Amino acid sequence: MIAVATLLALVNQVSGTPYIPGGDSPAGTDCSGLASWISNAATDRPVFGNRFNTGNEEAALLSRGFQYGTAPNALVIGWNGGHTAVTLPDGTPVSSGERGGVHIGGAGAYQRGFTHHMFLPMDDVEGLPPVDEPPAPVLVDVAMPAPAPEEAPAPDAPPAPPEPPVLVDAAMPPPAGEPAPMGDPDIANT
Repeated sequence: MIAVATLLALVNQVSGTPYIPGGDSPAGTDCSGLASWISNAATDRPVFGNRFNTGNEEAALLSRGFQYGTAPNALVIGWNGGHTAVTLPDGTPVSSGERGGVHIGGAGAYQRGFTHHMFLPMDDVEGLPPVDEPPAPVLVDVAMPAPAPEEAPAPDAPPAPPEPPVLVDAAMPPPAGEPAPMGDPDIANT
């Protein structure tokens, strides 16, 4: 497999060249010519010659080791019946024909109108961030529930308002069933 830097060097070499229908030289090419060159370089084939078009692109990519779909850190090519474009393994989109000739930018392989996608896994993806591993599953024993989380102590409550004073009229006997206040000499306590 070719390093991503080699693919970028190829694209930079032909970037800015004109759109030439059926073109297959460093002087310029069309969209499928550019996709052919990049897939040829990525699979250690001669870059020029052995080009494909959108009509035979699927068979040509399969013969180069491409797989159906898309994948991170892979060379991805998308196409429909009239256009194709490439996204390099580092995420750089490249195409020919969207703004005239060959250029870096645009939507690459992930354009809305593309009905087909294939990818070539790349072994040498120096400088690319690793693909995130999915998190490990969390196993829960449903027969043994987890301990309840510790509760934080309640915040200090404001002091309770003072109780209103109880006024007792010493001249009045207490209501029936209530004892008289202690220490009142005029009322007998029972």
